[in-house]
Amino acid sequence: MHPVDRTAAEHYTWGNGCDGWHLVRDEKLSIIEERMPPGTSEVMHLHQHARQFFYILSGVATFVVDGKEIHVKPRQGVHIPAGVPHRILNASAETLEFMVISQPPSHGDRVAVAG
Repeated sequence: MHPVDRTAAEHYTWGNGCDGWHLVRDEKLSIIEERMPPGTSEVMHLHQHARQFFYILSGVATFVVDGKEIHVKPRQGVHIPAGVPHRILNASAETLEFMVISQPPSHGDRVAVAG
């Protein structure tokens, strides 16, 4: 057993300059630390099986969840049940850093939706 951080975690990029680090990745649970530069966003989508919890570390996240806009500050989180359309945006001038916990893992479970 040893501490886990993003320096030794599997890294990937997504969107327009966004980063993710897999801190826990197994068949039942995914914990990812993510970073979004100012002005970046995810597309509207849902997960058929995975529920997700987003926990903001720094910056302010704007979520659109089932048609409603939610602003989430540091040390706050939002739970997204499976099947609920959502997206995250960084509409602020500072970098957004957050954790996303998915159970089961959301990779391969994503469906793009209009919105």
